[in-house]
Parts: sequence; C-alpha cells; structure tokens
Amino acid sequence: MTDLADSATISPVADSPRQFVLGVDLDGVCADYYPFMRTVIAEWLGRDLESLPADVGWEMTEWGIEPGEFHKVHRFAVVERNLYRDMGMIAGAGPALRRLSNLGIRIRIITHRLVIEHFHRMAVGQTVEWLDRHGIPYWDLCFMGEKGAVNADLYLEDGPHNIEALLREQRDVIVFSHAANRHLEVPAGDRARNWAEAEPLVVARFREWEQRGGAAGMRRRASDRAAE
Repeated sequence: MTDLADSATISPVADSPRQFVLGVDLDGVCADYYPFMRTVIAEWLGRDLESLPADVGWEMTEWGIEPGEFHKVHRFAVVERNLYRDMGMIAGAGPALRRLSNLGIRIRIITHRLVIEHFHRMAVGQTVEWLDRHGIPYWDLCFMGEKGAVNADLYLEDGPHNIEALLREQRDVIVFSHAANRHLEVPAGDRARNWAEAEPLVVARFREWEQRGGAAGMRRRASDRAAE
C-alpha cells in the first residue's frame, strides 16, 4: 500500500500559482482520427480502402455514410475496433506537448467523446490508456461538447463548429487545419497545418501572457475593472 503524502508537502490549490492553460482537442489534433475511421468505414461498407478519399468533411459523407448511420459506425469503431485506444498519434503531438508542459504551460485536454449513450466507461478508459501510452502530459481531462464551458487561455481545435463557437465567445483559438475547417477565415497566425507550426504559435501566446504579467497581471486587471 502506498503511504499517503504528508499534508505539509501538499500546496493548497488556492496557493498554487496560476498557470497558462492550453485547451487541447484530441481527435484530429493529437489523435489521428480520420485515417483510423477511414479503415473502419471501409470495413463497414465492404469497400476497398483506396476507394475512399483521404480528405473528408466533418460528417464524412464523402465516404458513403448515410444520414443517421454515423453513430452506428462510431459505436462499432469504439467497441469492436478500440478506436480511442488504438488509433495513432498525429506526428509531433507528444514531443511538442511535453516541451510545452516543460515551459510551465498547463495542458488541459478537452474532448467530446461521450457522444453515444451507455458506453462512457469504455470511451474514458480507452482515452486515458491512449494518453498514457503516448506520454501526453496533462493535468485536466474534460469530456465536453461545449469547449468554451471549460476555461483556457488558448484553445487548439480542429472542429469547425467548435472553432466558430469559441470565436463567438471571443476566445483565443489556434485552428489545427483539416479539410473540414479550411473554409473558415482566420488570420494566418491563428492557423497551423501541423505540430511544427502549432508549437511556436502556442509558445508566442504564452510569452505574450508572461509579458502582460501572467497570472499577477490578470489579477491586477480584474481588480482595476472592479474598481471602475
């Protein structure tokens, strides 16, 4: 049995310094969701893999999935093909997140994977196993459809509807490029095609946050607004 930590060694949360929080999506940003789903759907439809285009929209209708059929295929992918456990990692995601974590950035995973009822335990278990196996450093794991409901200083996201919702809320977002979101017009400095481009954008936002005083600066500005 592991000994409990001495209370003198544990810093109260309220006394811990406020960190810069990076809200990171999983599927399409860290986890290589689309190639895995392409193989599953080819199997589901009984089609040759090469007959399915590599680039698809958010609903994946280009692969021949009928309206209303996606949830059936998705359940099959998770339950029978261990989607959340076995799909690959997008190149560079793990090393980049480890470097960002080493800078003092708090990695907050925000993913909407609880999309089908009665299989949440499997989805969560596979997700944690995948994160640990790939050495993804994270302190918070949030299963949320409304990403803005989970606070972060910066979001890294590929879902077009999530991006649009975050921008409406005036959140800072780096768009991780995918065929499904290329129609969105965002400044060049708010879009990354891969982790080699995403990492320096995150670092730049973090350095700007530090220059503005980091957590102390945020508290000062909040105090100033309250005094007005």
